[in-house]
Amino acid sequence: MERAPVPGNPTGNPERLFVIGGEAGGERADIDLVTLIVARTEPPASATPEQAALLRLCVAPLSVAELSAYLSLPFSVVTVLLTEMLAAELVQARAPIVRQKVADRSLLEAVMHGLQRL
Repeated sequence: MERAPVPGNPTGNPERLFVIGGEAGGERADIDLVTLIVARTEPPASATPEQAALLRLCVAPLSVAELSAYLSLPFSVVTVLLTEMLAAELVQARAPIVRQKVADRSLLEAVMHGLQRL
């Protein structure tokens, strides 16, 4: 059974993923599926096709899960790529913005008093 080509792995060959991801024992950045990635620069001439694709996608913040899906690459491979790119300062990683579940009481009181004055 022949595999269909995908953008991150055009040959459908699992060995290609090893070439992209490198050896399994290397250090990896502390990122997870919801970490937001933003490009800091345009793709340099020395960038691999996968790195260039990542940089083009990350003009606006995208999560690692989204990048993995867009590139059709496993999370572990994207993590290795991002670790290299973070070290080279090509991208910036940041935690997602978490919204408060309950509004600030003082803000609600200020709005209420403002509405009462109307």
